[in-house]
Amino acid sequence: MPLTAYDLSDRTAFVTGAAGGIGRASALLLAQAGAAVHCADLDEAGLDETRALVVKAGGTAHVHRLDVADRAQVKAAVEAAGPVHVLAAIAGVMHTSPVLETEDADLDRVLAVNFRGVLHACQEAARAMIAHHIRGSIITMASGAVDSSRPGLFCYSVSKVAVVQLTRTLAAELGPHGIRVNAVAPGWVRTPMTEQHAAEQQEQIESMMLRLSPLGRLGQPEDVAQTVLHLAADASAFMTGQILRPNGGVSMPW
Repeated sequence: MPLTAYDLSDRTAFVTGAAGGIGRASALLLAQAGAAVHCADLDEAGLDETRALVVKAGGTAHVHRLDVADRAQVKAAVEAAGPVHVLAAIAGVMHTSPVLETEDADLDRVLAVNFRGVLHACQEAARAMIAHHIRGSIITMASGAVDSSRPGLFCYSVSKVAVVQLTRTLAAELGPHGIRVNAVAPGWVRTPMTEQHAAEQQEQIESMMLRLSPLGRLGQPEDVAQTVLHLAADASAFMTGQILRPNGGVSMPW
């Protein structure tokens, strides 16, 4: 496969959750590959920082402050971005509580962002791709939580399992239009989101992940962004309906 398979200079990418973590790393890498990147998030200050990093690296970035749970906001931003060739639906939130202590509002909030937010972005981007006859790539963000059941992660895990099913169904439905749909299911990655929700257990969790990983290291946002780039580019032109797991090997059967 020639290196041009990662050249995105003729494409527009729309990235949700781009104000930090995996979303920021993905937006930056897509821009470095040549894509005109549209960065979406609720965090306006974080978006400005991401845009500055993209520009500093020689790329092009536009920002859209929005709530992915609000379909109207997502639709307006996708339309403003023009023909979109790549969607990376990365925005997400975490909530930790035992199942018996989980309130309806907790589950509703996580599903609103992690599932419906992804659904909104996928629907609007796919409609635009079909209307403009674009054989595009849609990338969703699942999680290593789909492969295991850990105490306290009920809401988060359920939302990510739903994303996996959405990904596979969309892959089957959009394939005839030449649109590929794949998911990324990273392992534990130190991001502002994971640091916020695991502050008291950070050291314990990271120690466990180090023991489980054959590579003996934790993941970085850039590790996951490399997988996003691969799925966005022509290098993965014959790949759809797949769940890629950049997780250091922690989900391998032993």
